[in-house]
Parts: sequence; structure tokens; C-alpha cells
Amino acid sequence: MPSDRARGPRPEPLRFLVPSPPRFGAPVEIAPGLRWLRLPLPMALDHVNCWMLDEGAGVAVVDTGLDTRRTRALWRAALDGRRVTRVLCTHHHPDHMGLAGWFAETHGAEILMPRTGWLTARRLQRDVQDRPAPETVAFWRAAGMDAAILSARLAERPFNLADVTAPLPPGHTRLRGDTRIVLGGRRWTVRMGEGHAPEHATLWDEAGGIVLGGDQMLPSISPNLSVYPSAPEADPVGDWLASCARLRGHARDGMTVLPGHGLPYRGLARRLGQMIDNHLGALDRLRAHLARPRTACACFTPLFGREIGAGAYGLALGEAVAHCQHLVHRGETRRDRDPATGAWLYRMANAGEGADLPR
Repeated sequence: MPSDRARGPRPEPLRFLVPSPPRFGAPVEIAPGLRWLRLPLPMALDHVNCWMLDEGAGVAVVDTGLDTRRTRALWRAALDGRRVTRVLCTHHHPDHMGLAGWFAETHGAEILMPRTGWLTARRLQRDVQDRPAPETVAFWRAAGMDAAILSARLAERPFNLADVTAPLPPGHTRLRGDTRIVLGGRRWTVRMGEGHAPEHATLWDEAGGIVLGGDQMLPSISPNLSVYPSAPEADPVGDWLASCARLRGHARDGMTVLPGHGLPYRGLARRLGQMIDNHLGALDRLRAHLARPRTACACFTPLFGREIGAGAYGLALGEAVAHCQHLVHRGETRRDRDPATGAWLYRMANAGEGADLPR
């Protein structure tokens, strides 16, 4: 997997364009006809970046924030009476599409999304659960979830996408990879990423050197790469590494990246290389740790370098499974059921066993 160490000329260094973000709900111009709106999130990652593009009679919006009373009020103030003509959602996660349905209902806005993201969001909005589904519980057990955390979660109402998103209408305009669209008077090329979310759209301004990167191009953290019960044999780490390498081939010095979280920056090729190296390093630490059989949840320390509390446990579990499973897909690691607990035990394959696949 190519990184900075594997290339010739060193890419442009990472540089933030502003020293600090704007206050929540106060749009600021970041380029002609393009404004940055920062909205609050009720979690450790406490904000999401949304983008407002002037379209003459109205405004096109890229990503929306969660559907909460506070977020709706901030949008009303930011729009100052202007109509939202189109809403482009980079991917299906609720902080990026939570208000798309509300804009469609109240403004008549057209919704643009990758097909996989739209279908996934529509399905999840209808999958409302009062308690964790049996398949989810089985997935947690197979990952080796801590017994006390498992017991608590069995008695709790799980997160439901419908809790923080407005219902999507039955139709949308599909975003396709490697196609062009006009948004806010600019011509953009759509390029898809994978790993963090299926068909994650990134937009590359053909003339102005601006890239709307969503969660595919964050400046200081790597987005969560998780395996979920809905696709338990997926390989999001492999998808992510391939996406970063592919998108890096389009990065040029001087491009301005507008990310889904964090500050706008330059140095896209460098940043994509850093994210590749981050996961390659985590995989190296995991290989050493799997000299002995381990559950995915017994791999938190080498992967994350810190203790994981109850609040972040679910995301950490999904990401640990993803990294362990990536090595299985590569044939480097095998997995076997623990007869006592039913959890998968991962370990490095012995010589001659390197082609073991999930069973």
C-alpha cells in the first residue's frame, strides 16, 4: 500500500487554513459563493461541518447535521429566509443526512445521495428496535464483548437512526462515482470512497481546487472503520486502504480540502498517506498481539493505545473486528470458535496455513 515513504517527491505538508472554527450556526465564507456552517453534535466529536453553496434563487447544502430542535433553529437562522434547493449528502451517517428529509419536506429540496447510502438510510430509518436484535447480540458475543457491558446493553434501548433523522422521501437523485455535477455554479467530479461508509461521495471542484471530503478526508483523526452485524464478513479496512490510495492519485498541491469534521486544510496527498500509515501501523501491532489467540475485544490496547470506556465501546468493538478480519481476508490470521464462550479467537496463521478464510 503506497504511503509517503514509498513515493518519490514529498507531498505538500499539511497546513490548516484558519486557526479556529466559527461559532456554531454562524456561516462564514470559505470561497466565493461557498460558506461553512458548523453545527453541534451531542458526543465526543462535538461538531459536523456543513457547506452552503449559492444557487441564485436559493442555496444548495452539502451535509446537514442531526435532526434536533437546536439544529433546525440554527439552520433557520443561517438561511435567513433563503430556500434550500438541493441537499447533497456525502454518506448515510446521521450527522451528515439527519435533516435531508426535513429540507425536502419544508423547502421542496432535491436530495442527492449515493444509491447505497440512500437505501441504507431508508432501511435503517424503518428498523426501529426497543432492545438489541438477536443478530446484534450474537455479533457482540462473537467479538468477545465485556460481560458487564453486554448485560447493560441487553436491558437498554439501542441507538436507532430514526431518533435523530427526519424521514427520507421515497425518491432521490443518485450520485455516481466518476461523474460530473454542477452545484453552486461550480463543476464537480464525484469520486467515491469506501470503508467508513459504503459509497462515500467526495466532490472535486474542476476549476477552483476545492475538495468536499466529508469523512473520507478528515485532517486530524481517522474515521471509524467498523464491521456491523448487517455485513459480518465485510472488510472495511481493506476498502479504506484501497480508497485512500486511489483518491491520493487525484490529489494535487494547493488543493483546499473542506472536511466533514475539523478545520479546512491543504496537503491532501500527505494526509491520505498519513491515514494509510496509521492503519498499516495498527495492523503491525495487531499481528504481534495475535501471536496468541485473542478475541477482537482483547485487541483494543494495541489498536487504540488506550483504555476504552463504555461510551466508545461499541465503535471500538466494530473497528477491532474490522482489523482482525482484514488479516483473515489477507490469509495472515485464522479464527476459531472458543468452545466455552462462542467468541471468535483470532491468531496468526502457522506456516502453511496462510490461506485460511472465514468459516
